[in-house]
Amino acid sequence: MPPPPSPAGRRTGSPSLGRELRARPCEAALDDDELVAARSAAAQGRWTALRSLLARTGDDWDRRAHRVTVLARESYATAWASEWLLAEPGSADASVLLAVALVARALRGKEEPDAVRAGCLGAAALAPADPTPWLGLLMLERGLGTDEDTVRAYEEVRRRHADHHHAHHLMVARLAERHADAGHDPDHEVYAFAERAAAAAPADSPLALLPVVALTERYRVLAAADREPADPAASGHWTGARARQILKCAFDWWLEWEQDGHPRRHVDLNYLAHATFCEGRAAEAAALFHRIGPHVTESPWSYPDRDAHQAFRAAREAVTRGVRDPVV
Repeated sequence: MPPPPSPAGRRTGSPSLGRELRARPCEAALDDDELVAARSAAAQGRWTALRSLLARTGDDWDRRAHRVTVLARESYATAWASEWLLAEPGSADASVLLAVALVARALRGKEEPDAVRAGCLGAAALAPADPTPWLGLLMLERGLGTDEDTVRAYEEVRRRHADHHHAHHLMVARLAERHADAGHDPDHEVYAFAERAAAAAPADSPLALLPVVALTERYRVLAAADREPADPAASGHWTGARARQILKCAFDWWLEWEQDGHPRRHVDLNYLAHATFCEGRAAEAAALFHRIGPHVTESPWSYPDRDAHQAFRAAREAVTRGVRDPVV
């Protein structure tokens, strides 16, 4: 099935989009305009915008996780949440935001991990149905903890939301780092994990693309260990029989089930565009770049040690040239 065409008159590699990408870092909020507006209001001292945002989000757990983790990355997130708690002691939403913000600081070496673990557990007690404080703990353990603690936090997330998008991505990234010295191994455990999760999810779940994430995260690990070229497009990682099957299935899923409403859909699109480009499928990659627009993500374009915007722009321009001027 051919990829969907771009609207007439629009080019994926337009100069104006290139200037926009060069002018700013990757926007973690992606296309969530409500999140961007609330974050801007909080930066101007109106923390009540965060309260309203999270109240509106409700139990849309993937969206709640996206919004809380993006807010938690901000340098003033702990101050926002602390001011909120002063005004509303015992607020579950404020406690969750504070816990995840402290996780972000701990991962930067600015907080003591054991105290941050306790904060996540305290937030979880205030919101027992919410997977988000457990996601915060999973983020902490994925970066600083043991395999056992990482799996335990992941299972707590899944008890509350079995198809949690961000949690599955974190587990794939952690598993991909195991046995880096084994080199290229088509039977590595990360592939089995991703394929089981994709098979267990509903047909329209974006977890169908998790095997692509596993393929890419394993490339990151192998490239960092000098087992793969630093230029992902120069690697044979994407062209083996298993990799080609993974990418074909993922692209076919996207054509049939594209999730316009999922808060992290651009994360998946960036992984799929990256892998499809590296495999050499220019037409399919061009369609994905068009869908991504300006919503570039650090992962995977920064792998293994690259400027994400430059890598994205170079790949997009290469496939645009290839589609316009095919080699005969």
